Amino acid sequence: MCKDCGCSITDSAGDSHTHKHSHGTSSEHQDAHQHLHDNPQLNDPKTISIITKILDKNDHEAEHNRVHFDSKNVLCINLMSSPGSGKTALLEHLSDFSDFRFGVVEGDLETSKDTDRLKAKGIEAHQIQTGSACHLDAFMVHKALHHMDLDAIDVCFVENVGNLVCPASYDVGSHLNIVLVSIPEGEDKIVKYPVMFRQADLVLITKVDLLPYFDYDIEKEKADARKLKPNVDILEVSTKDEESLKKVAKWIKFKMEMR
Repeated sequence: MCKDCGCSITDSAGDSHTHKHSHGTSSEHQDAHQHLHDNPQLNDPKTISIITKILDKNDHEAEHNRVHFDSKNVLCINLMSSPGSGKTALLEHLSDFSDFRFGVVEGDLETSKDTDRLKAKGIEAHQIQTGSACHLDAFMVHKALHHMDLDAIDVCFVENVGNLVCPASYDVGSHLNIVLVSIPEGEDKIVKYPVMFRQADLVLITKVDLLPYFDYDIEKEKADARKLKPNVDILEVSTKDEESLKKVAKWIKFKMEMR
């Protein structure tokens, strides 16, 4: 789908997107390289070279974003999941239970529907329409920050494009990654998309109120997540359960205080 992460590159990298800057290697960068070497279609020296340059430049801009967040004492959290897992709903409800101020950089291919939902709750939000790109990158987020009043918030959420593949390889400048996986998606998503879940600081298993209606082994899903990352935090969440939402807010507050 997108032109610059390698998911649509086969024999040619002529359409690859480039930016200005270069930098070193992040864990996301390493995972992307592993993906390239494991995929015969992408295992071409020219393709790998171009994607490496893109990731290097992105890493440099991501570090620039982090410095900017740090200068404002803002914690940045990257929210990632497949479409429909409940990222926007989580943010809508967090506004009712959190004692910290937050804003949102919202990423979608088209429309401003999610941003409109957030603004209706009084949440500062800026929309990024990526067009065909299946993830946000550090440059997109940097541009969005020019439209955000970071002095007025404590936390900036980056609600990434719904996708369990490409966002995991792109550092956007966040301090933490939260990955959502919902009950209706089935209990195989963590093992199918390991790169994404290895990046998670917190895994949220969402829509747990639907457990009675699905054949879903939630303990197995937790075990799969901890096989990939033994120290990952995991919370069960339902927007119908206030206590579960308060636990998410408490986790974020704890991370703020630990900075």
